[in-house]
Amino acid sequence: MNTPENQMLLAGKITGAYGIKGWVKLHVFTDPPENFFAFSRHQVTRRGRVESIQFADGRVQGKGWVARVVGVDTRTDAELLRGTEIWVPKTDLPVLGAGDYYWHQLQGLQVWCDHEGQRLLLGEVDHLLETGANDVLVLRPCDGSIDERERLIPYLPDDVVLSVDMDDRSMTVDWHPED
Repeated sequence: MNTPENQMLLAGKITGAYGIKGWVKLHVFTDPPENFFAFSRHQVTRRGRVESIQFADGRVQGKGWVARVVGVDTRTDAELLRGTEIWVPKTDLPVLGAGDYYWHQLQGLQVWCDHEGQRLLLGEVDHLLETGANDVLVLRPCDGSIDERERLIPYLPDDVVLSVDMDDRSMTVDWHPED
């Protein structure tokens, strides 16, 4: 998307048409999914241009979501939106309480551990995985990290994740460097 990544957040994707009246199938990335429709501004990039779109209605359908886009009234029009990513301004996200973070805020943080009196850089957060039991940080090696290994570390605040410093863009974990 032409909009800087630090200003917009990927909130969903149109995966196809639903029915004959212009409804679309959605893969929604918000948690909980119904929060997707709480955003007042949704944007897509089509034909190289950023466009605002509005959803007139949306609901659960089977294992996914369907929605009606304002101005899309036929299945043919809905099919033209297939594969379109839907973005929302990060400034529209609800403010979280102290110690709570959105996933996108954790991406890019350097992850450190203390081991035998040394502070070691394990890597940086590339992305997170939702496993059901708890979220998992996926670390990629970075400049200065102790090796070239990818690491999976459970995101368990106050247990594994000891501190997060957004100003320093760092996180300290209780994790053995060989794990």
